[in-house]
Amino acid sequence: MAPVLPLVLPLQPRIRLAQGLWLLSWLLALAGGLALLCSGHLLAQLWQLGTFLAPSCPFAALPQVALAAGGVALGTGLVGAGASRASLDAAQYPPWRKVLGPLLVVGTAGGGGLLVLALVLALALPGSLDTGLEEGLGTALAHYKDTEVPGHCHAKRLLDELQLRHHCCGRHGYKDWFGIQWVSSRYLDPNDQDVLDRLQSNVEGLYLIDGVPFSCCNPHSPRPCLQSRLSEPHAHPLFDPRQPNLNLWAHGCHGVLLGHLQGLAGTLGGALAVTFLLQILALLGLRYLQTALEGLGGVIDREGETQGYLFPSGLKDMLKTAWRQGGVAHRPAPEEAPPEEAPPKGGLPEA
Repeated sequence: MAPVLPLVLPLQPRIRLAQGLWLLSWLLALAGGLALLCSGHLLAQLWQLGTFLAPSCPFAALPQVALAAGGVALGTGLVGAGASRASLDAAQYPPWRKVLGPLLVVGTAGGGGLLVLALVLALALPGSLDTGLEEGLGTALAHYKDTEVPGHCHAKRLLDELQLRHHCCGRHGYKDWFGIQWVSSRYLDPNDQDVLDRLQSNVEGLYLIDGVPFSCCNPHSPRPCLQSRLSEPHAHPLFDPRQPNLNLWAHGCHGVLLGHLQGLAGTLGGALAVTFLLQILALLGLRYLQTALEGLGGVIDREGETQGYLFPSGLKDMLKTAWRQGGVAHRPAPEEAPPEEAPPKGGLPEA
């Protein structure tokens, strides 16, 4: 049975392969560490912004899978660096012979599978952010006024911190605040005629104003913050309502958060792609080094040529061998079957 993808390795190529694998394994460990950092940072950002994402948004699965894939890649790189270095010394290599086999299985099946899954998620899930942020920010704006409602007491503080930290206002712009009641009814004067008129003029009995919370104001604006009567052209001297960006944050929080999280996901996807490529190269090299050394009894500097390969036989032969060695009961071949006993001859014995 011929091995799959055999490669003849004389003495010097074997040594250069081990040295190159030592460097490649450290690069894999660094790439795995980078993937861990990127996925951890994205996970921390999602933990902070979880209030503004819909509970059904599956985007949080990306950093979780990437965290596991980065950890496996980091471990594969560290163990691969130790094994490739030990292979250069016949006295240090024997303990590593038992490690390389499980490492190749775990790195290929576990690490490779996690990396492929993480890459697929990095390509597919960022599109779900649009809908998740749309729904989550809409809910956050609607509960801005509910400062005394259990479960929504911190909605106002969190949304104010979001707008101040990310320099955004509303969901898609400052006018989003015009369509919701963001002032708690507790702070409305029931004897004020303007308040009564606004409540009665709304079908749902909401107090709607053409104003925004203080967190929408741009502190870099040269004039004091203008929060109310933003639709009236002559309400404020030298203020043009058609150019509110001179006073308020220019962008909505949906676009700002979408760009921020998709940028982090893109960086993580790039780190995962580099890690995946390095892991494939490192595992292939370690497999060739392992099989080459097995042919030399674990001594890399023994004179002569040896052969490295991926599999000891073709796929068909491997499946046939596995079937023969499986749990199927072995039936004897025709030539192995015991001969049948001849029936006794009829008739009486002769006298």
